[in-house]
Amino acid sequence: MSASACHATLQQPRHRAQQRYCTRRISAQENRITHLNFKIMKLKRIIMGMAIMMAGVFSASASDSFSRDVSILPTVAQELIGKNFKANVSLIKVDKTLGHIDEYDVVLTDGTEISFDRQGNLKEVETSQSKSVPKGLVPASIARYITSSHKGQHIVSLERKRNGWDIELSNGIDIRFDKEGNFLRYDD
Repeated sequence: MSASACHATLQQPRHRAQQRYCTRRISAQENRITHLNFKIMKLKRIIMGMAIMMAGVFSASASDSFSRDVSILPTVAQELIGKNFKANVSLIKVDKTLGHIDEYDVVLTDGTEISFDRQGNLKEVETSQSKSVPKGLVPASIARYITSSHKGQHIVSLERKRNGWDIELSNGIDIRFDKEGNFLRYDD
């Protein structure tokens, strides 16, 4: 018996058994609908909660800041800049993720770009083609290799990686070295 037939039966009761059957059936349907509505509401709450949480994460991760004040850098980074570079700091970008500092990117007035990790350890230095990475930042074994194997060239980019060093020379050649500064290979 369909739901509309049950409604019609309840309007004009003929048999008590038929009436009880229809009442139970309608009641069961209402319970299913109520249960589904409850599940839908619960699902909506979960989705809204996730949306709010994601919005919080994205807003927290987009909180990079810029400054010209060298004092925001860790002491190690301040000392490295003061000891190895003549140019002044033009801009400092503090990269943050979830409110925690990941990296400091420093641009000097001569165009040199320096990256430090959150503790102030050097990650990367890039200069223009006419300038050279300061010798005090280049490991001695790498400096010896460049001097002996690439006369007349100077280092324009130095990047410390987890497993070694990446060097770019003024002629565009990229060279990989291990942690101790031993030559590994030429890169593309």
